Amino acid sequence: MGKLLEINHCRKQFDGMDVLMDLNLTVEEGQVLSIIGPSGSGKSTLLRCATLLETMDGGDLIYMGNYAAKDNGSRAVYAPAAELQKIRNMFGLVFQNFNLFPHYSVLKNVMEAPMLVQKRPEKQVREEAMELLDQMGLADRANAYPYQLSGGQQQRVSIARALAMNPKILFFDEPTSALDPELTGEILRVIRRLAEKKMTMVIVTHEMAFARDVSDWVVFMNDGVIIEQGDPRDVIDHPTHERTIQFLRRLQDQ
Repeated sequence: MGKLLEINHCRKQFDGMDVLMDLNLTVEEGQVLSIIGPSGSGKSTLLRCATLLETMDGGDLIYMGNYAAKDNGSRAVYAPAAELQKIRNMFGLVFQNFNLFPHYSVLKNVMEAPMLVQKRPEKQVREEAMELLDQMGLADRANAYPYQLSGGQQQRVSIARALAMNPKILFFDEPTSALDPELTGEILRVIRRLAEKKMTMVIVTHEMAFARDVSDWVVFMNDGVIIEQGDPRDVIDHPTHERTIQFLRRLQDQ
């Protein structure tokens, strides 16, 4: 398995406050990596930096050997726009609040980017989109609009939309935080099936049992740094760092 993603010495500040500090992360092909930690620890910012929604102040960001950003000793210098566009095609992102186009049908939401961005033929994209919706149990909702769907169905559409770009790696930012427990289960089942197919994924989540069961590697973040990382059974069941122990105990007490 090769490295799909490398983040080296990532630094990010907002208004002079350190949000990410000298952070290093590697994701191997076929790996499922979960990022856990308290609110405000920098998890979502790390994901936004990895997916080029935020720019790092310093550090390297590398996809399959291609530098999206390279540290020049004082700051992160980003690749030209054409190179960044190529890199954007390597990943998909699923947001916590779905971000579907409300005025597009379910099918058009899934088809739009492959046709517009990747310039792929409509017939091929339509077939693949219908296949993805079928996998998500939503083939019968292809002509519906987002407002006609439950939150869980909307999130499954957004997963299908991300997969329609044939990404090498999928990022999930708290994919179940906007959902009630019943709908949460349905999204976790979809992600579990993707894991079984060896889809490379990075998941920011507060679902500890899920992170333990589905991940190959777990990273615990606090105050912009990685405090502890390793096999999920070690980090979640037998944490060694006091801050990790506190965090997990607080979750259990809720």
